[in-house]
Amino acid sequence: MTAHKWQFTARFRYHAFGWQSDKPIQRIKEALSEIKQVAKHEPALAAAGAVLFLEKISPAIEQVDSSSGAIGSMVNRAIDTLVPIIAKAAVTPPIRQQWLQRLWQALQDDNIPYIEQLGDYWGELCADTECASLWADEFKPSVEQVSQASAYAYFKGSSAYLSSLYAAGRHDELLEILAKPYFKGWWYRQWGVRALLAMGKKAEAIRYAEDSKKIINTPVSAVAKVCEDILLSSGLYEEAYGRYALDANQGTTHLATFRGLVKKYPHKPAGDILRDLVASQPGSEGKWFAAAKDASLFDVAIELVNKSPTDPRTLIRASRDFGEKQADFAVSAGMAALHWMSRGYGYQMTASDVLEAYSSILNAASAKGASEAEIKAQIREVITKDNSGTNMVLATLRDKLIV
Repeated sequence: MTAHKWQFTARFRYHAFGWQSDKPIQRIKEALSEIKQVAKHEPALAAAGAVLFLEKISPAIEQVDSSSGAIGSMVNRAIDTLVPIIAKAAVTPPIRQQWLQRLWQALQDDNIPYIEQLGDYWGELCADTECASLWADEFKPSVEQVSQASAYAYFKGSSAYLSSLYAAGRHDELLEILAKPYFKGWWYRQWGVRALLAMGKKAEAIRYAEDSKKIINTPVSAVAKVCEDILLSSGLYEEAYGRYALDANQGTTHLATFRGLVKKYPHKPAGDILRDLVASQPGSEGKWFAAAKDASLFDVAIELVNKSPTDPRTLIRASRDFGEKQADFAVSAGMAALHWMSRGYGYQMTASDVLEAYSSILNAASAKGASEAEIKAQIREVITKDNSGTNMVLATLRDKLIV
């Protein structure tokens, strides 16, 4: 293999970084870029560089503050990027074994840990069933020993062992070892689901996954996602939606959740999906306002926001943006913004926010030909109803409304 001087190696010395995560995250991105660039022309050389990087990364960032999760997430993304490069490299068995030995040592020395996720990919890193089977046999004595020890025993190669068994096609053996109490957690049992699927036993795989819910701390969303995927792969869209979709597709925001479901289940009306989502979280109706607006369900959106709080700034933007094309909706959204602000909702709301809501309402009212006096009377009622009359909204608008 051609000798190569990697630029990233000098930047990932032992304890190369202080406690801040910005610099190491940038360096990781640079290293990945360098390795991917080489992979375009020399895949085996890039794989060797990937192994070297994975050896160096954890000792280099041991002192970095990981409390935010940013550095850990970046390392996981690096692993996701580099594993395929290593796995697909066409190299001789001795070279691959050498790489795997080095990576196994890196896993054992990973004290924080940062690269423990590498174990989940071990079977893929082996690249063929024979290599995977050899590593499964290598891990087996230690796994059997720790599985018979106390509840506090731990072996860093446990997930690598399960991954190797799966890649080697030793599915019955995998299911047998997973029956031991040591492997009761979902992140182990998911390998049982994969084994059953590989054996063509989809119904059993779903039951096996469902049984995992009985275990404390099992992530319901992860189980639902696996079961949903199984049903979808069989064309059972209605069953997948009815049983698992809402739990399996939780996005970072309510709007992201709604959009994800609409995209995944295009045969279902968006309004039906929205109603199901709203019903799944009673008391949080207002949080689905943006989703209803996104689906042009304007009457539903206002109905939702009148049931529970919504971020006033979201309402103000809606009132401003729809002032001409959906004037009734815009007026109602602006009124709702004033309503919730006058009751103390919203993060660090200011007089400027109040004035923007007020202006948006007047503009929308003008677009639909409503009387300004009538609209001001409605605003006055909204901000004084059930209030002591001392809130910031009332104080800001007092002169404009001649209260």
